[in-house]
Amino acid sequence: MIGKLNHVAIAVNDLDAAAALYRDTLGATVSGAVPQPDHGVTTVFVELANTKIELLAPLGDGSPLAAFLDKNKSGGIHHICYEVKDIYAARDKLVKQGLRILGSGDPVPGAHGNLILFLHPKDFCGTLIELEQQP
Repeated sequence: MIGKLNHVAIAVNDLDAAAALYRDTLGATVSGAVPQPDHGVTTVFVELANTKIELLAPLGDGSPLAAFLDKNKSGGIHHICYEVKDIYAARDKLVKQGLRILGSGDPVPGAHGNLILFLHPKDFCGTLIELEQQP
């Protein structure tokens, strides 16, 4: 069902400093910051040869990422994103197996404009999983 690793998301307190660390220290290609108001975060993508790193910072007071950073003061890995060909088929198969989809269970557009959904971390070894449908 899952395809390749799309990205690893890292929650950060200071998006500019984190982007500079990857760009200036490691020599990575780093995108500009893009607010994602529907998700309550601002994202920056670090391009790697085989995947991406998504740097996430809270956007606004109601950001769901703020609670994560309250518990993890230095930031840290927030989620892992895998690609799928058909997000609806993947969702239906997972639900049939008794696994939980976060939110309404309906896929929504993500940072790349592709449909995404999140799987409950308690069902996946304590790891928040994002599935992203590829065109």
